[in-house]
Parts: sequence; structure tokens; C-alpha cells
Amino acid sequence: MNFDFSDEQKLLRQQARRFLTEKCPAAIVRRVIERRASFDETLWWQLAEQGWLGLAIPTEYGGSGLGYLELCVAAEELGRVLAPIPLSSSIYLCAEALLMAGTEAQKSRYLPELAAGSLIGTLAFAEGYGFPAERTVSAEVRGGKIFGIKWPVADGNSAHIAVVLAGTSEGSSGLFLCDLRQATVVREALETVDASRAQARLRFNGAICEPLGMEATWAGFYRLVERGVVLYAFEQIGGADACLSMAVDYARERKAFGRLIGSFQAIKHRLADLYVRNELARANTYYSAWALSVDAPELPLAAAAARVSAIDAFEYAARESLHVHGGMGFTWEMNCHLFYRRSRQLAVNLGSAALWKRRIASLLERQI
Repeated sequence: MNFDFSDEQKLLRQQARRFLTEKCPAAIVRRVIERRASFDETLWWQLAEQGWLGLAIPTEYGGSGLGYLELCVAAEELGRVLAPIPLSSSIYLCAEALLMAGTEAQKSRYLPELAAGSLIGTLAFAEGYGFPAERTVSAEVRGGKIFGIKWPVADGNSAHIAVVLAGTSEGSSGLFLCDLRQATVVREALETVDASRAQARLRFNGAICEPLGMEATWAGFYRLVERGVVLYAFEQIGGADACLSMAVDYARERKAFGRLIGSFQAIKHRLADLYVRNELARANTYYSAWALSVDAPELPLAAAAARVSAIDAFEYAARESLHVHGGMGFTWEMNCHLFYRRSRQLAVNLGSAALWKRRIASLLERQI
């Protein structure tokens, strides 16, 4: 079984890397942070024009219909440059929820606009710190209207629509589609460790909503999150690889005591450990990409393993890159802190490493 990407997909990666290297330097990320913008609109429209937003959306709904493997390739390159755009919220989660559980009318109405970039979506599931359990979901749908508070919501300030996890009068939880442009939705920006990826608190004061299709249950929500973390993992290994490259480049030019610091054994060991963690994460994410692309029964376990290893790899790479840069690495002018901030943010989006480790243990127990 071959878990590598095809020649066409590798060509897509090369083209994406060239494009993003030119269009999304670190200055773009810094500009979003300094201006307190929700995202970089210029980059967003450029990617929409290139067809990136519709890579995994079928052609009948306005996408290019290539598939999840191509979207994984794009996610890795976006993670490499810390792209400050809402693609993860809008495409990995909102569009995927519609593809997975939406009615035909909902798909036809929303997916073409999501693929074109004219509509931005998000997933509103959290209600404070930690990952929700079905019995703890307090947001509720009554009479076709949502009442409750969701936070943090990734890209909640810029999204036009949201797939909302909410309870029902029957005592179950499900997914509902809500237009966030209603007066009954109040948005509040939140301070986060990574200001290039905006988060918000959403208050639903009787906002009109509509249920998604048959799979929009608690089990469907978990299935959606499992699919989302595969793409998050590719962003994380892209960021981890960028951290390794930065650390190696610095070690080859910085001198101490008359020698390049890369010649010191302590630095060599750090870089070697960083490389090993990155490759372990890559193996897990490639396997999860295959499972996602064919909707394999192994997807839940593969996604959980990819999530845990990608969190570990990116956090370790960001921290070690900062250490290799020494005192310079802690300054605002260097880019190390940008990657460290993103690694911390992605580590808690869609559940922490501890949650997914428990998920792995639970899935393995079922196989005994």
C-alpha cells in the first residue's frame, strides 16, 4: 500500500509553496496582528481565485472536485507560512459539515459560495474551556431558534454562517445551520495567544436556524471533528517543518566562540530530535490522509494518532527553534514567536492532546 502522494499532488505542492512564499511572507502575518484584523482579505481572494477553497468540494457544488488528498497538500503549505485566513473554519469544518450532513438544498445554496470565498463559515461547538460532552451542551434550539453562548469560535468575527452544536427539547444534541448576520447574534472578539487567527464569543438570542440532515447528531459532530483534525495535522506538520528549516538555517550562520553553532553537539542533538518528531508526525498524518480520502473504517484511530503526534511535533519544533535562536529568538523582530503562538493555538482547537490520547485508548480497548 502506497501512502505517498502522487506526482500530480507533489506538483500541486510545489506550485502552492512557490505561490505562498511570494504572497504570504511573515510580513502579512504581522500586518494582521498589528492591525487587529480578522484575516488577510487579499490573500483570501487570491486563494479563492486559484480554486483552493473548493479543492474537496464536488464540481456540482461549485468546487474543483479534486479531493481530500489535494486539500491535505494545500493545508500543509498553508501551515508552513502561518496563513492568516479562515480556511480551516470555512472549509475543513463548515463546508465539510454540509457535505457530510447537509440536505441537497443546503449544499446547493451554501457550498458554491463557500468555494468561491464570498461566504465564510465556521463551527461553533465550544462553550468555554475544554471540549464539550453531550450532556454538558447548554445551547438549545427551541421553536427553530438558538439560545445560548458559544466560545471560543474560530473566525467567529468574520464568518457569515455557522454550524452550531446545540441541544434539543428531546434531550439530544445535533448540528444546526445559522446565519450570523442576524440581529439576534451578538459577537465579541476574544484575546488569544495567536492574534493572526481570530476567535470570538457568539451570543445567540433566539437566532433563526435550520437543522442539518440525518447525520447531524452527536455522533455526526464527532465524525466531523475527526475529519477536521486530519487537515489541522497537516497544517501543524507544515509549521513544524518551517521551524526546522529556520533552526537549521540559523545554526549554519550564527557563530559562538569562533565556531558555527551548528557544529556543537548539543545543537545537533536538538535538530536531530526535532527532525525525528516531524517525520513521526508525517507518517501518522499521511496515514490519516489516506483514511480520510477513502472514508476508511480506520479513520477514527488514524485521525486521533495524527492529531496527537502533530500537536507534539509542532509544539516541540516551535519551542526548539526558539531555543536554537537563543536570545534573538525571544524578540519581536524574529519570526520564532509567530510559530510558537500558532502551535499553541492549534494544540487546543478541536480538543487538546489529552482528549485525543483518551480517544486512542478508548478505540484500542474496543479492539481487544
